[in-house]
Amino acid sequence: MSSYDFIVIGAGIAGASAAYELQQHGSAVLLEREALPGHHTTGRSAAFLVDSYGSATVGRLTRGGRGFLEQPPDGFADHPLVAPNPVLWIGREDQRASLAAALASGREAEAELREVDPRGARELCPVLREDYLAGAVVEPNTLYIDVAGLLEAFLRGFRKRGGELATKAEVTRIEPRGDAWEVDAGGRTWHAPVVVNAAGAWSDVVGRLAGARSIGLQPLRRTAITFDPPTGSEIGTWPLVIDADEDFYLKPEGAQLLASPCDETPSEPCDASPDDYDVALAADRVQRATTLEIRHIRRSWAGLRSFVADRSPVIGMDPERPGFFWLAGQGGFGIMTSPAAARAAAGLIVTGSLPEDLQALGLMQADLSVDRLSRRD
Repeated sequence: MSSYDFIVIGAGIAGASAAYELQQHGSAVLLEREALPGHHTTGRSAAFLVDSYGSATVGRLTRGGRGFLEQPPDGFADHPLVAPNPVLWIGREDQRASLAAALASGREAEAELREVDPRGARELCPVLREDYLAGAVVEPNTLYIDVAGLLEAFLRGFRKRGGELATKAEVTRIEPRGDAWEVDAGGRTWHAPVVVNAAGAWSDVVGRLAGARSIGLQPLRRTAITFDPPTGSEIGTWPLVIDADEDFYLKPEGAQLLASPCDETPSEPCDASPDDYDVALAADRVQRATTLEIRHIRRSWAGLRSFVADRSPVIGMDPERPGFFWLAGQGGFGIMTSPAAARAAAGLIVTGSLPEDLQALGLMQADLSVDRLSRRD
């Protein structure tokens, strides 16, 4: 039996960042069911840091982690993890109310947004159809995040601090033993006082193994496609373009363009695959709003974004299972909130309270806790 202070289940961005923080306070092992970390949602994310995105709680976590992403600790990463890239919300005539709502909610979240006319929007993204646009809102201070680089930096930092990563280690048993837990995974038994459930779409499955009640986590499938831009186009400066009702988004992705119909199809936890209808829907919505002609889809894929009822993350100790800690429900904001969410988790586990700088942003333990949820067996 291998004994540690912390067992973290799931080596996506949530688990990797939490293990990185916890390793400063003891010994941690990070268990991953797949051969490579980040195989599921983390590895399929087109992540941006957008201050106006998500609930008030998400916004506070985003602001709390921005400085870490912009200026990570010395030696944490070999190259910059973020790059400036504006977000442009666009709307038709019938979407003026949606644009106004996006502007109001973004400003309420203390994000910098400003209205631009159709001409200004087309200067930012020249392929937008003139007859489609009625208005637009730009958020200039958003950041593109190097997801693979961020995940690898957390994992490397965790190992450098002495942490152990075990892959091909699917958890099959979680049982309390006195003041600690026993976890069977990958043909070994692991022992620790604290188990951190960062299993993404499988978090409720892992919770059931530990005898915990469901947090009502619902995985939702989202589809993405990539395709070639027009020959000679300088797409590197184009913004992330989002429909005012979030019916699609479009963004540069290296030398190609990436689009999604922003689908949210309920799913069981699984290795998600794209549906042909959603692939076609992504292409159709982009072509209606732009002059782009998508003749060949280079790649299509799907990932699962998992939410609880109020679409805020669950970060806290299970009130009925001492030592079993939830780090789940990150939905579509897990990458941009990961630095602050990991520190929040470590603070709550080690000291029982949130770090002072996160409290200063208005983040409250009650906003994250399991107790706020209506749970079922």
